[in-house]
Amino acid sequence: MHYRSITKIITFLEKFVQMQNWEQHHTGLVMVRLWMKKVKRFLTELPTRVPDRNVTEFDKDVEETKIPKDVKEGHFAVIAVNGGKSKRFILELSYLRNPAFLMLLEQAKEEYGFQQMGALTLPCHPEELQKILED
Repeated sequence: MHYRSITKIITFLEKFVQMQNWEQHHTGLVMVRLWMKKVKRFLTELPTRVPDRNVTEFDKDVEETKIPKDVKEGHFAVIAVNGGKSKRFILELSYLRNPAFLMLLEQAKEEYGFQQMGALTLPCHPEELQKILED
């Protein structure tokens, strides 16, 4: 729907208010219904504004209680899960440059998406992650 269509609807509604007899009103109501369907369809096709999930606002008190005490500054937590076995690791941020670790993050993105809360879950055996970290 374009600007012209919206202008037509406004012009029609202004005329509709001035219609005198029942037949004109009935015809006008039918036209309004059709245009309202078009407007609804147009509005549903517009992109909706979704809150940016990459931006997180922290309250100082909440931030302190949410971060586990064993995760020090410059570190992050991951959980390696595969075949019913899981193990939690605390890693330095420098591992974010490790190509093998980045491949695991890519796999995690494909499997779990970006909606994870807390520690990152990696789809690999804990032993596999341990080997990557030792290299």
